[in-house]
Amino acid sequence: MRYAGALTAVLGPNGSGKSTLLRALLGVVAPSSGRATIDGRDAREWNRRELARLVGVVPQSEAVAFPITVREMVAMGRYPHLGALRAEGLPDKQAIARALERCDVAGLEERPVTSLSGGELQRVRIARALAQEPRVLALDEPTASLDVSHEMTIVSSLRAWARSGMTVLLITHQLDLAARFADRIVLLDRGRVAAEGTPAEVFREDVMARVYGWPIRVDRDPVTQAPRAVPLDGPALP
Repeated sequence: MRYAGALTAVLGPNGSGKSTLLRALLGVVAPSSGRATIDGRDAREWNRRELARLVGVVPQSEAVAFPITVREMVAMGRYPHLGALRAEGLPDKQAIARALERCDVAGLEERPVTSLSGGELQRVRIARALAQEPRVLALDEPTASLDVSHEMTIVSSLRAWARSGMTVLLITHQLDLAARFADRIVLLDRGRVAAEGTPAEVFREDVMARVYGWPIRVDRDPVTQAPRAVPLDGPALP
């Protein structure tokens, strides 16, 4: 996994391999070719506990199987450091409190997770990953279910955490959000890398149209000056 201290966005249409790439980087599946490495070490060679200390993951979805509070869910992020039997120490409590605060869920600590809205639950899941104090944060569609305010807060925070030295991998469908906040973009097409580089290098009309199978114009956002993908009119369904 490259690009330490950078926010890398992974883009591509449905079925392009975005979630599979994440699973390969976590050593869950073996790549069909090439190698998936973290810190120069094959992802499948890492001890699961060691890897959990290094990488915080926010999957696309998960089921909450039993009633727990928000704080209890965020505290699960400390398990790689504590194990099943050790009680929380002061560093653990501080890490949990920081994660709750950074994701704007500190006021929800005693709420049952099952009572949360979709957006609140998403922020709690991100807080759980942050409580691990990872060097790498990998997120699969983390802004789904978030309103504009919390979407912008989370993505702005991801960029700030990357600036502070964390490696952030963001899988998303939101082209303009990636163009605005990512340092680098990996664009996938049917399991292969169609383009990789800065947003300006990846957001090319011919590449985007070929990958997404739709005519796209690329211009610049008048406010942020980031590349902007504008789908053009195409054939209507019969």
